[in-house]
Order: sequence, then C-alpha cells, then structure tokens
Amino acid sequence: MTRIIQDFASVSDNYELALVDLWGCVHNGQAVYPTAEAALVAFRAQGGRVVLVTNAPRTRATVAARLDQMGLSRDAYDGIATSGDATQAAMLMGAVGQRIWHLGPQKDDDFFTDLPDWARDRPDITRVGFDEAEGIVCTGLIDELSETPETYRGRLLSAKVRGLKLLCANPDLIVDYGDQRIFCAGAIAQLYAEMGGESLYFGKPHPPIYDLARRVASEGGWRVSEERIIAIGDGIRTDVQGGLGEGIDTLFITGGLAAAEFGPDVENPDADMLSAWLQAQEMHPTFAMGRLR
Repeated sequence: MTRIIQDFASVSDNYELALVDLWGCVHNGQAVYPTAEAALVAFRAQGGRVVLVTNAPRTRATVAARLDQMGLSRDAYDGIATSGDATQAAMLMGAVGQRIWHLGPQKDDDFFTDLPDWARDRPDITRVGFDEAEGIVCTGLIDELSETPETYRGRLLSAKVRGLKLLCANPDLIVDYGDQRIFCAGAIAQLYAEMGGESLYFGKPHPPIYDLARRVASEGGWRVSEERIIAIGDGIRTDVQGGLGEGIDTLFITGGLAAAEFGPDVENPDADMLSAWLQAQEMHPTFAMGRLR
C-alpha cells in the first residue's frame, strides 16, 4: 500500500542516499522548483547524499552546467548520473558498430565529442549519413518542438530492413517543457521495437544507470546500505519501475507527468484516484506526494 506523505523530511531519516529524477521532479525544463531544491538541501544538511539520476542524453558535465544556468544550488546534490553517460559508454564499446547515424537535435552533439579519457583506447566512433551507417544512436527528435515519432517511420522501416540496432540515449517517452509536452528518444525507440527493430537502453528503468549512480555515490570511498537508498521521481515506468527493479524504496511524485490523473490539486493527490491508478499500472511505490518538498 502506497503511503501519501506531505514532505520528504517526514521519512528522510530512514535514508542515506536519494536517487532523484530531474525533469518533472526538480525542474520543468525551464525553471527549478524551489521546494524541491530546499528539500534536497535539507536532506544533505542532515547527512544524506543526493545523486541526480536523469535520462537526459547528455554527459553529467553538460547537465551540471545547465543546472547552474537554471540556478539550482550545488548544495542540493553530490553527483549526477545520466543516461547519456551510460549510453555513451555502450556506444564507445561498439554496441551498435563504429559508423553511426545520429538521430537527434544538434544540441546533443557533445554526446559524440565530450568523451571520457578511457575512450582514447577505443576504436573511433564516426558519425555518417544514414545510408552508410552500421547503427543508430538516438538522442531525441531532430526538431522536438514540431515532430513526432511518426515523422521517422519511413526511415526506421528502412533501418529495420537493414538490421540496424538503435541505441536509445533517453528512454523517456515524453517530458513537459514548461507547458508544452514533447516526445523523447524513448518514443522513437518504442516505435522501432514495435516495428520489429532492435532498440537498446541504458537509462532508467534499466540497470546500467543505477550501477552508474551507485558508483557516483561511492566516489571518495563513501558507502551506503541498499536498504537506506530511495529513488524519487515522477515517471512511473522509469523512476518507480527502475527503483522497484533495484529492490529499493521509491517516492512517486504525482504532480509531474501524470498530474491530471489525481484530481485538481497538484500538491495533494486524491488518495482514491491514486490508488486506482497505481493498481491499473501494477506499480506500488513506497510513498507518494504531489510535489517534492
């Protein structure tokens, strides 16, 4: 039975490490949620550690720079684990070949240029045109504000016929950018899989990003017991499913992607509506709350 709580502080004494989603939980793509920032700062002040775990298809350095621009205090977190980093490692290990067609916006170019030091010992990854590609790396839609996955159906059909694997750098299907809902790389990968193509994932809810998050948390020799970890986020099929798969407690932020399902008050989800919705999803997070605070 999922317990609705009013603030993270009411349960935070039970945890040493919080794995916290970003988009929809800490910010909306344009602005930081002040109450979420305050909750994380307070958790760290009492001795907790926070790793931001995001399906952003970018390196953690790029994500950190963006958070600085948005004004998120560095006191709100200890480290960052991104789907971009986990997926980039798979790409560099040759998961979809060496000659890659990049499906995604130009803003994600650093995925191919901002490489870890160990990549120097790996064969070069070369971006090529679609017709010359051995595999696809998808970081999103080229024009995410106007396109949909259906825009790429023809190209994906051709890729499937050629047997190309698609490496998905962001398993999220959708996000809310301010008041606009946009498709993510996960929607492309889902369509490709439905067409019979092979899509590979390394972000939430899949294990590689949680392995990365634990490594980030342990930097400096810090150790934590598994029963003292909690995953926090608004994605029922990413944050909650991923946390449940890892065997750790979960806090579902209802005021994000699924906010419309739980009544008119975003801050206070209707208990009966929440229970019925979670039952239909066959997901049972440990806790739930409207907004992280």
